[in-house]
Amino acid sequence: LTGEGGLLQQLTKRVLESALEGEITDHLGYDKHDPVGAGSGNSRNGVRSKTVLTDVGPVEIAVPRDRDGSFEPQIVKKRQRRLTGVDEMVLSLSARGLTHGDISAHLAEVYGASVSKQTISTITDKVMDGMAEWQNRPLDPVYPVIFIDCVHVKVRDGQVANRPIYVALAVTVDGTRDILGLWAGDGGEGAKYWLQVLTEIKNRGVEDVCMVVCDGLKGLPDAIGTVWPQAVTQTCVVHLIRASFRYAGRQDWDKISRALKPIYTAPT
Repeated sequence: LTGEGGLLQQLTKRVLESALEGEITDHLGYDKHDPVGAGSGNSRNGVRSKTVLTDVGPVEIAVPRDRDGSFEPQIVKKRQRRLTGVDEMVLSLSARGLTHGDISAHLAEVYGASVSKQTISTITDKVMDGMAEWQNRPLDPVYPVIFIDCVHVKVRDGQVANRPIYVALAVTVDGTRDILGLWAGDGGEGAKYWLQVLTEIKNRGVEDVCMVVCDGLKGLPDAIGTVWPQAVTQTCVVHLIRASFRYAGRQDWDKISRALKPIYTAPT
């Protein structure tokens, strides 16, 4: 998710640019290429490149401009170079399963009282369009390894609440990493929900997976086997280590962890 070229950098760029596109659409009163804008007195005038420093590293974004220079971006203001608190916002806005109302409420919180409800609605539409393109992109037919896990993220929908975000990360046949998708769940992590997620991944073109790495959630191996019968289900190293702690007293956990490290970091 994090690091140079990680998913959060890519998605932060996508979310910010989508929001800025919504802002300039609201400012001008018409969409890109809409004939309504002809003779309106102001129009889009390309973009300028800008790098903002975020929690997930530097992100280069394209900021739209208008001809008369009256457009004042809000989510990344003019001369603003640092943007904090975007990682959880981007994760929650990028997850499939959030409604228009969920995303609108979240963006209203981000923008504050300075922006009208109509503006928030326009920005929400653009953010949802930008995310849908990423969420529905076709995937590779085969992945050697897919890691699946759940992270909890604060989502604002009138009040701040922790919601599970399901993450599927793949290693491609070229050895690169690719986040296949993010999904917003309603409650605790469940094998039934994972079955829906894995089925969607298969329907986007993933015919087979060699190995799926996951935690020890009950029913998860069955869900994986239902979608990809040939796939090997492998419990992740962290969960294997935690499982080994059951056989020792708490005072010895650090020693056991240190003793196991040369094993799970061995090259073969």
